[in-house]
Amino acid sequence: MLGWIADSRRESRSLIRSEKYLKSLDDERSVWLKGKRIKVYEHEAFQGTLQTISALFDMLDDPVMQKQVGYPSPKTGEYVHTAFLVPKGPTDLQQRKAAFESWSEATDGMMSRLSDYARSRLAGWYAARKQLSRHYRDFSEKITRYYETARDQNRFITIVQRDVQINRSKQYDERCFEEAGLLRVTKKTTEGVYVSGAKMIATAAPYTNDFLVYPVMKLNQAQKSAANLFIVPADAKGLHIVCRESYAKPLSEKNDFPLSAQFDEMDALLIFDQVLIPWEHVLLLESPEGIWEVKTNPHSASLAYHQALIRLKTKLQFITGLACKIADTIGCTQFLHVQDKLGELIGQVETIHAILLAAESEGRSIEDGVYLPRFSAIETGRNLGAFYYPRAIEILQLIAAGGLIQVPASIEDFQSALSPLMKTYFRGANLQAEKRVRLFKLAWDVIGSPFASRHELYERFYAGDPIRNRAAQYLSSNKRLLLTKIEKYLSN
Repeated sequence: MLGWIADSRRESRSLIRSEKYLKSLDDERSVWLKGKRIKVYEHEAFQGTLQTISALFDMLDDPVMQKQVGYPSPKTGEYVHTAFLVPKGPTDLQQRKAAFESWSEATDGMMSRLSDYARSRLAGWYAARKQLSRHYRDFSEKITRYYETARDQNRFITIVQRDVQINRSKQYDERCFEEAGLLRVTKKTTEGVYVSGAKMIATAAPYTNDFLVYPVMKLNQAQKSAANLFIVPADAKGLHIVCRESYAKPLSEKNDFPLSAQFDEMDALLIFDQVLIPWEHVLLLESPEGIWEVKTNPHSASLAYHQALIRLKTKLQFITGLACKIADTIGCTQFLHVQDKLGELIGQVETIHAILLAAESEGRSIEDGVYLPRFSAIETGRNLGAFYYPRAIEILQLIAAGGLIQVPASIEDFQSALSPLMKTYFRGANLQAEKRVRLFKLAWDVIGSPFASRHELYERFYAGDPIRNRAAQYLSSNKRLLLTKIEKYLSN
């Protein structure tokens, strides 16, 4: 059953983390793909992704890597992922950064929901537990217990916030919650609360252990039945995980689809059909004010988007390196318009890098000595990313141009009787034919494959409406210094 991962073991050690994680997926979760209920760990659509996750988790057992991605749990002494570390100073922040960079570099920034983002959100809420407790009794105790369990059991966590698009004109009309499909409380019992409705878009849903579920819209008291924060195990009775089409290619096609074969993060719609949430997993109940504070909490937002910005930088570096290599391979680096485009890509990377440095160097300690990066800088980088990535893909497409189509169906074509001719006519200016084809197949997997289209859509919208986000930055920013520069010209 798990033989495909066992085959990749290093002889010197046992991959304990990956085995525990993969076995945790052998439960009663209701995962649906193409009209059939499936076992995630058995299905070919998930093998490349699970192999990637397993290799990342096993870094915590690797004597060389474990200090790069983890730290000793204060409870068990075993190494746990640094996303759980609540930073108390600049050194801790850099330790978190090193862990995020290690995972991002291993996936070239192509996997955004490897659990380090959700773990960072959780760590932020745990750090702010005293403040958030005023919205619901026992919040501090409950978040502490779950935080420690998730940390020490290496639980895979993902966050789901968005509401389904049935009729957006009536989506938050409290009289139409059921019609609009909003996740809402339907019944309260001594055991917990029952909820029905749906949530989208749950990235990594089929292979997560737990969901952190809450809305992101600002709700009022009339809408309080939808204003909840829950922990929901993936195998909860009545929860159905409906997957989109898989964009994963079989591992056997890795030569032709090097990214799609390894890094496809499945997205899903979650349908809650009278799901019981035990009181232990009810962190906030019918609390519009609490939910809004959870969403905007500086601890959680700063730590989570710090991770997201590190991943974005890695991804832009990858696209920039790919564009530079293609331009060099087809001999067009001397053209001014190509230099201009490559310079723009390099400028994107340097801008995000500078924003990260600014956010980290201008971090500060807040309540209880928690040290956070400057969020206004993090927010700027996040907002730029929604526009940078689509532009980076456009530039890559313009530079590669028709060369993206000038590739054979498979690398295996070089083993055919036409191989001598192919080696002549598929070569590059300074690259032999097979490597040139590999390069352009890699580019196609970033530009033209279903995997690529999903990534462009994801980067545009994963943080929400980019227009609303930029408007929110304007509304929340302190403009006093900016206005002072003008007022001196207006006074007598």
